[in-house]
Amino acid sequence: MTDQSRIKNAKSKIDVAIVVGSDSDLPVMARAAETLEEFGVPHEVQILSAHRTPQLLEEYAASFPERGVKVVIAAAGSAAHLAGKIASTTTLPVIGVPLETGGLGGLDALLSTVQMPGGIPVLTVAIGPAGAANAALGAIEILALSQPKLSEKLAAHRKKMADSVARKNAELQQLGVAKYVRKKAAHG
Repeated sequence: MTDQSRIKNAKSKIDVAIVVGSDSDLPVMARAAETLEEFGVPHEVQILSAHRTPQLLEEYAASFPERGVKVVIAAAGSAAHLAGKIASTTTLPVIGVPLETGGLGGLDALLSTVQMPGGIPVLTVAIGPAGAANAALGAIEILALSQPKLSEKLAAHRKKMADSVARKNAELQQLGVAKYVRKKAAHG
């Protein structure tokens, strides 16, 4: 498959584009794709590098308007220029997910993603899996501004999380700390 055919084979209409700098980023970024799927948000995932495929990345970003892309999630480790490079080519919201790839625990990627010059924002989330999930939820929140059904799904999602915490707290209060911890350890 040539570089050009990869762009042509991209899905025609999507709301969110997820771009990763390497296939090694996919296990973490699968959380973002799964979250978007859970909410029924049309999306796609592409592997494109700011350093190794800069022309293809620019061509891909140029396709966003005609394809209806509304939000971009970009994830990379180390130098992590991917989100910034995309943000420099579009006025769409870009959410950067720094990933851990080396001995610095992702701090290098975090700083490369968050330290953008004034005028070219990259909305940056946490390092790793929590960041991947929050990037998707952030994208959904942006889309929900004009899609009331997504807003309802987000409210239901938050209620489900709150209900889970309330159930766990009620059980903790009933059992006490020691029994609760033992029970949780026994059941994983």
